[in-house]
Amino acid sequence: MSLDPAVSNHDVYKVVFENERVRVLEYRDEPGHRTTPHEHPDSVMHTITSFRRRLIAHGEEREVDMPAGFTGWLPAQEHAGENIGNTPTHVLFVELKDVGAAEATEHLGPA
Repeated sequence: MSLDPAVSNHDVYKVVFENERVRVLEYRDEPGHRTTPHEHPDSVMHTITSFRRRLIAHGEEREVDMPAGFTGWLPAQEHAGENIGNTPTHVLFVELKDVGAAEATEHLGPA
């Protein structure tokens, strides 16, 4: 079984951008939805909506309340989750790929 969330939980994780340095996932679910175990590399998370979740990893559980508009660092991890709140979850994850330092270019702005 794949631990890639875009494969194992393809109903809620969608790849919205990918290149050799990063992969951006959009996550959406409804109250009561549960994910199967999956993993993320080092990532930056940005919450679009506020939500409440239970995270399960290595036999331990933790509940989190996330406000809309939060941006933060997530170290690499494996977990499963459950929306235990009353609102849908909408989040973007920018997953970092281990490809070393980027070479400087002479381009400005979006590529």
